[in-house]
Amino acid sequence: MTTAAPGLSTRMDDMREYQQFAQFYDALMGDGSSRSARILEAIDHFNVDATSLLELGCGTGSVLEGLASIPRLVGLDTSAQMLSAATAKVPSAELVLGDMTNVNLGTTFDVVACVFDTVNHLVNYESWESLFAGVARHLRPGGLFIFDLNTIGRLHQLVASPPWVHDFDGNTLIMDVRSDGDEVTLWDIRVFAPAGNGGFRLHQENIRELGVALDTVRTTLATDFHLLREEDDSGGPPSDESSRAYFVYQRLA
Repeated sequence: MTTAAPGLSTRMDDMREYQQFAQFYDALMGDGSSRSARILEAIDHFNVDATSLLELGCGTGSVLEGLASIPRLVGLDTSAQMLSAATAKVPSAELVLGDMTNVNLGTTFDVVACVFDTVNHLVNYESWESLFAGVARHLRPGGLFIFDLNTIGRLHQLVASPPWVHDFDGNTLIMDVRSDGDEVTLWDIRVFAPAGNGGFRLHQENIRELGVALDTVRTTLATDFHLLREEDDSGGPPSDESSRAYFVYQRLA
């Protein structure tokens, strides 16, 4: 079931990321089982009795699909096309069309997750602060906030790299990441798909990501949360030069 979030912001009209890309998303990104497993491991490790979970930026439902053992699943996303795919994949989940920086579902959860660098898509830090405040509103005391992000160093590395070309399912992807100023990167994503006349149809997205220093994130979260775990891809302490940083926070009482 898909519903519109209460207080849905008009800013949604300007958030068109992944509208064209949704149909190719799973083929390119693979399943979300590794991300689901990371969430379940954190729940088990920190001994949280999780009967409800909210995923912010749930996309096509690939992560929610691997969390079916949790009785109540809610996913929120700005893309109706993504939620349409999620409806077929996770029919038991409640899916909400909404802006993760400005939503009030009127309930709390045992776990809130925001994975696969979803937070980076907010291209000013005030929006990150709004997201974190919303997580605090929607998380019960003692509940877990599990998220990851692309670091400043990782985004700089992508800007310095040549465009990535990838063939999949008869389609060709070309992705070029470049600087858009003030630690914002612009991801020019083009998918050339076969057309009936023997040519190709172009599907193009321009997606932006913001890089933020990890200490800035830690300082913001310290008001409402206690840090339980942070690590990089190797399991060591993350830095601004790590490829990705993973966090588990606990909502303060």
